[in-house]
Amino acid sequence: DRAAYVAGVRRVRELIAAGEVYQANLCRVLTAPLPAPDVADVDALTAVLARGNPAPYAGTVRLPAHGVEIATASPELYLRRTGRTVESGPIKGTGRTADDLLEKDHAENVMIVDLVRNDLGRVCATGSVTVPALCAVEPHPGLVHLVSTVRGELADGAGWPELLAATFPPGSVTGAPKSSALKIIEELETAPRGPYCGAVGWVDADRGTAELAVGIRTFWIERDPPRGPVLRFGTGAGITWGSDPEREWQETELKAARLLAVASGVYEATGRTAG
Repeated sequence: DRAAYVAGVRRVRELIAAGEVYQANLCRVLTAPLPAPDVADVDALTAVLARGNPAPYAGTVRLPAHGVEIATASPELYLRRTGRTVESGPIKGTGRTADDLLEKDHAENVMIVDLVRNDLGRVCATGSVTVPALCAVEPHPGLVHLVSTVRGELADGAGWPELLAATFPPGSVTGAPKSSALKIIEELETAPRGPYCGAVGWVDADRGTAELAVGIRTFWIERDPPRGPVLRFGTGAGITWGSDPEREWQETELKAARLLAVASGVYEATGRTAG
């Protein structure tokens, strides 16, 4: 809830002051009962999201063995591979408009770009990692993001196992240093993220091509939890020393508001996001 999230942001700032971490992504998982599980259609949810919140990395994934169905409208590229070239598009920094973006948002983005450069540098040829775009302002439905591009050429002998081991989980949804951020996330987040903040997409190993999105702006249905079928949605924010706890809470609300309104039919009925 709000009090626990704000307290979590304060705790991250304490850990930053203590030198444990520079940035950590702190997330919430929202849960609602699935009112009619027998007729719940994850494809219909994906279609509603595509109309009300168009996104470059949208789709449906079903994992029947796990009782999980995923509908994503992700705006963020985790990994694109074309032959030996690999690219990531980390998003960090969010506002309603470009005028809302703060110095803190740019610092947040640059820190994660350095992290992604380091991750790719572990499996790419020396000197091949570049940043073709840094902190570009990119409009999305209902908000704007700062988006950067990091690119490299895979070193000889590096393939999918090495690439995923070096880069997963995505830097933008963990923090820097990644190892420290993951420990803090484990300490502070009270619910598992599930598919949220993972990787959603496709890989064609024969052709050496792939496009994997970061699993944000993502709903998932769990068919078999102890209390019956539920619908879940994750939202979060990157916490730095410059973070204001209440503003970070509002950022998580901003990221969730439009998607929740679209999924519930409120946005389609009124043409606007409910408060």
